[in-house]
Amino acid sequence: MATTSAPSTPAAGLGAHCGTRTRRRSVFATRRCSLWGEGEFSEVSIGGRGVVAQEGARSRSARGVVSVRADAGTMVAATSGTRVRATSVLVVGATGTLGRQVVRRALDEGYDVRCLVRPRPAPADFLRDWGATVVNGDLSKPETLPATLVGIHTIIDCATGRPEEPIRTVDWDGKVALIQCAKAMGIQKFIFFSIHNCDQHPEVPLMEIKRCTEKYIADSGLNYTIIRLCGFMQGLIGQYAVPVLEDQAVWGTDAPTRIAYMDTQDVARLTLMALRNKKADRKMLTFAGPRAWTTQEVISLCERLAGQDAKVTTVPLGILKLARLVTRFFQWTNDAADRLTFSEILTSDTVFSAPMADTYSLLGVDPNESTTLEKYLQEYYSQILKKLKDLKAQSKQGQFYI
Repeated sequence: MATTSAPSTPAAGLGAHCGTRTRRRSVFATRRCSLWGEGEFSEVSIGGRGVVAQEGARSRSARGVVSVRADAGTMVAATSGTRVRATSVLVVGATGTLGRQVVRRALDEGYDVRCLVRPRPAPADFLRDWGATVVNGDLSKPETLPATLVGIHTIIDCATGRPEEPIRTVDWDGKVALIQCAKAMGIQKFIFFSIHNCDQHPEVPLMEIKRCTEKYIADSGLNYTIIRLCGFMQGLIGQYAVPVLEDQAVWGTDAPTRIAYMDTQDVARLTLMALRNKKADRKMLTFAGPRAWTTQEVISLCERLAGQDAKVTTVPLGILKLARLVTRFFQWTNDAADRLTFSEILTSDTVFSAPMADTYSLLGVDPNESTTLEKYLQEYYSQILKKLKDLKAQSKQGQFYI
């Protein structure tokens, strides 16, 4: 992916950064974001609240503490003698489906992992139990970010907004703050997860934001790897595998959409390989599973492995379109409409897949090491059915029912 020089006003917003389209135009491609102040990428300008971070970045740069050049060895030395280990990694969104797998894999491979998590009533103790360091920070509160980046070599950004949040809050505003902080504090590599074909759907707010964030990173001057994903196998458990097993209704469509689902453990493994591989620097990669599946094919596979038929409730595509149009009439349902737009894409005649031969070759990976959906679901059903069998046996021995 070609990079261009950073604009003089990086914080000018989505509109200034992404420009306009000559064919299909999106509000995210043309709207100017007024939340960010003026400033170069070497500074952290955070909506008037980042004065300390901005001045701190300037003073560190003046003293030569922050290094922006990675050595070939295991350490990155700054001119003042401060050293940042090349194994020091910050995982943002570490409690999510993908983030926790990245944390686990990085720890297994010997990295010093720091996890950025939001303050929460139930602390992320499982991350500490694994051996990671947990620090509190919030992408929606940019002033909390600079301190979490001290001593970090690489950022792996797995974060995305919660369903109840406006899409912009984390996925655009928060990411801009994180990228600016990373640049100001001399982060050596930034890994960002995006969505496959996000540049083909400007009408979908989340996909357009991902495209604009890709460009923002590329123009920032940071060393980066952008990874576009198609879909996670883990998401199919709650959608299809469990409902089929429990004889509950399964929601689906008759659309021919095909998605090449990938196990998040494989995503994490390939991500760490990309982190170490210089050939992946300033590159955009797409990770896709071995085969693309339609909804009906996934349901049929679950039926076969569970040994019972599914109760399928088909949702016509027209209903989704109507629901999106209705929710657009009300300001408080705009975010629901945005998510329905994304659902509409997933139920259209679209293929979320990509050839992986070049990526496997670049990273030096054996394609046969990637988990197939058949194997993943087979392992799940064999484990869950065994547990159910054991529970049934225990309940009979104890003369009570579970």
